[in-house]
This record gives sequence, C-alpha cells and structure tokens, in this order.
Amino acid sequence: MSKNINLLEDESIDDLQLDNLYLIQKKQGFRFGVDAVLLSNFANIKNKHRVVDLCTGTGIVPFLVYGKYKPKEVIGIEIQEDMVEMANRSSQYNDVEDIVKFRNADLKNIDFLKTLGTFDVLTVNPPYKLNNSGILNPNDKLAIARHEVMCNLEDVMIAARRLLKDNGRMYMVHRPERLIDIFELMRKHKIEPKRVQMIQPNVKKAPNIVLVEGQRDGGAYLKWEAPLHIYNEDGTYTKELNEIYGREE
Repeated sequence: MSKNINLLEDESIDDLQLDNLYLIQKKQGFRFGVDAVLLSNFANIKNKHRVVDLCTGTGIVPFLVYGKYKPKEVIGIEIQEDMVEMANRSSQYNDVEDIVKFRNADLKNIDFLKTLGTFDVLTVNPPYKLNNSGILNPNDKLAIARHEVMCNLEDVMIAARRLLKDNGRMYMVHRPERLIDIFELMRKHKIEPKRVQMIQPNVKKAPNIVLVEGQRDGGAYLKWEAPLHIYNEDGTYTKELNEIYGREE
C-alpha cells in the first residue's frame, strides 16, 4: 500500500474494513452510505469480469466490488472532476491503480463510452430524485449526487445499453417509488429486469431502497428476492446486514 498520498484539509481516509482497503472522502459533504454496500453485495461478479460503475462519486462501489470479487478490471465514471481526482488517489493509496480506474466523463457522451469497449457487469447508484423535486443548485455536489441534474434515469439506461456486452448484467440501487420508471426504461432499451430486492428499515416499515438486476437482451422472467431489513425492532443491525458488512462474529 502506498502511503505517499497527500490529503487535503477537508478530506479523511477511511478504513473500509474489507481486504485492507481505504477510501478518501470529504469530511463534510457526500460520503458513502448503506446504498453502496447493498449494491456491491447484490451484484454477481466473477474474477474474469470487466466491471463499469456509473455515477461513481468517491469510487466506493468500485473499491467494494474489487475487495469482494477481485474482477479483472473496474472502471468508475464520474462527471465531477474533483471526485475523480480523489478516487484516483484512493486507487494509488491502495496500490490498485492498474485494476481500479476512474474516468472524468459525462455518461451521456456516447463517443466516449465507445472508447471503453464492453463490460460483463455494470453497477450504478444514480441520482434518485427527479429534477423538479425540491430546490436545486446545479453547482451543489450533494444536489448532483441526489437529483437528476446532470443525468436522468433514461440517460443511465442508454449508457448501460451501450456499455454492456451481449447478456451482460446491470445492477442498480434506487428508490421503490421509481420502480415503474426503472422497469419501463429498462425494457425500452432492451435490458430485461431479472431480479428485485426490497430493503426495509425494519420489519414494520415500508421499503425505502430497491435493488434491481437487469440483463441486456435477456428473456422475460423476474425473480423477487426476500426483503432485507436493516434494523431489528430494538434498533440494532440485523444479522443479515452484519453479514453483508462482514462483522458477524
């Protein structure tokens, strides 16, 4: 591991508690949460696979994917230049820059996407709020991460169609209220929904996260996984979530 990485004053370096990997993040502002952990766990990735992560932000999903599955290559695409610079420093810090790479680009740039070739697996934690929902500052990094300011759900599907090889798999984390939009746009761009899992805060609350798997040019068959609960009724993490985080004794 390379220790000669300069941290900016507003940055921290955090132990992912996975395969001795670390991630540089801003102390204030966008920091990864349970969405990224759930997405990386939901994905089915082999060590022979090429993986691309859209809307990669700090690069958390590529690092989790690398730590869990050791794929041949993981490329993260992010439109915010400073986030990409930070993610590439995380790669250098972890001595994985030949495998985990980040590119500063707009996923709507089809000419750029063509230069990347095709991938076995695509992961994405896209902005989940509609562009007209709430007050937005287009220069606000949290707004870009959470609202469809720089890209929308259809832009993501178009990019996925372009990047996935035949029968390649797409894995997305989103919000249940957008599930109809997700299914409609997947089928519009010939990515067949194959598997869904709802995530509930606890057994008594409605789902607030959904995980969706799609297959490029796949056949029509949808599997519903059992729901996953984040918390027990006493507020502690469930056994399932502790297992995902690798902290079950």
